[in-house]
Amino acid sequence: MRISTTPSQLLAVRGEIVHFTDDPIQRGAGACVHFPDGLLLVREGHVLACGPTAELESSLPTDAHRIDYSGKFIVPGFIDTHTHCAQTEIIASHGEQLSAWLEKYAWPAEARHADPAYAAAGAGFFCDQLLRHGTTTAMVFTTVHPVCTDALFEAARARRMRMIAGKVLMDRNCPESLRDTAAEGDAQSRALIEKWHGRERLAYAVTPRFAPTSTEEQMQRAGRLFGEIPGLYLQTHLAEQRSEVAWAMWLYPGARSYLDIYERFDQLGERSVFAHCIWLDDEDRHRMANSRAAMSFCPTSNLFLGSGLFDLARARDFGLRVGLGSDIGAGTSFSMLQILNEAYKVVQLTGQVLTPEAGFYLATLGGARALCLDEHIGNFLPGREADFVVLDPRSSVLLEARVSHATTLTGRLFALMMLGDDRCVAATYVLGEPAFERDISLPPRMPYQE
Repeated sequence: MRISTTPSQLLAVRGEIVHFTDDPIQRGAGACVHFPDGLLLVREGHVLACGPTAELESSLPTDAHRIDYSGKFIVPGFIDTHTHCAQTEIIASHGEQLSAWLEKYAWPAEARHADPAYAAAGAGFFCDQLLRHGTTTAMVFTTVHPVCTDALFEAARARRMRMIAGKVLMDRNCPESLRDTAAEGDAQSRALIEKWHGRERLAYAVTPRFAPTSTEEQMQRAGRLFGEIPGLYLQTHLAEQRSEVAWAMWLYPGARSYLDIYERFDQLGERSVFAHCIWLDDEDRHRMANSRAAMSFCPTSNLFLGSGLFDLARARDFGLRVGLGSDIGAGTSFSMLQILNEAYKVVQLTGQVLTPEAGFYLATLGGARALCLDEHIGNFLPGREADFVVLDPRSSVLLEARVSHATTLTGRLFALMMLGDDRCVAATYVLGEPAFERDISLPPRMPYQE
């Protein structure tokens, strides 16, 4: 259903509402707010109130626009803290680990995004896939080409999404078609920052791909730029595979650890987000915690590339902020539900436990905290931006059968995160307006079908 409201008109959305005010692992059951029959009230794109229908309905103005999703969950929009917009086309490419996968699949795909028309089409498809899967905010690597970054920001702006992105910096150990120079990368980044950073819901991230593909000069410039302009982010990869760690240490022989390379170039800070973070020691975790840097846990890609198992409990022991990342295209799904499915298994293999409440926290408020956006998104406290997703627990026969036998909220959320996928997303709202709605009257069709 398409809604049409005036800017000041009240939107009242009814359903089973679940959101978090804190980390349930740290704060217990009280961190999870649950209204089995709730109303989410939205005005001018922001949350006005959230509570039981019985308490709020009687005070609604007569001209309020009511939408009833009874029988479905309403949760904050999902937040993807690490992904690659130019790698969508190579998702599920068979048979390699990181280095060979980059050479065989990622480099050729990214090179194609030098073409502005190709980059624009890819960015639009990427943003639509995020929304189709319930993701309303993402932190994204583009490519070395400024036109790819322009295309992504324009696509996100047109959809009113929150988006953090940056042009990739690479001046060595990569194909010539994907190589910039330290000076060129710095100048192009500054031009993109001037154009996009802080515009509407957009922010820029300084983006050295990872230490092995940047010279010391480029790393120095990246760190300097990161510290120079208020509100900038920095994103990169860290300790994804053992062979990558060994390569980085060979290229930077004076460093204590892989993390130490980034620290030496002033790239650790509250708005730094490091993807993967598998092969770290406790000294690394301590330094990350002291700098307030965040981690992105990317279970689908870590399993797909055979990289290793992220230690979520150890990250929590050090008080580190952690969000979830799809890491498309080594990651195998845009669906945060499928990512939670794999995260649960990774945590199981490390002898730990991931409760469904903790999982949904990571996908929402945890991601917002990792990106320093929790004052704007991540839950339904008054004043938050009204990004939310409607999840249908009866979107497949198997899921419906399982949910019908779940007697607790924990059981139903667990069923969603283990059996759910994009079919569960009935609708995705951005700033209180529908950005995606599933038409269940039509059968799924492949793009090439007439």
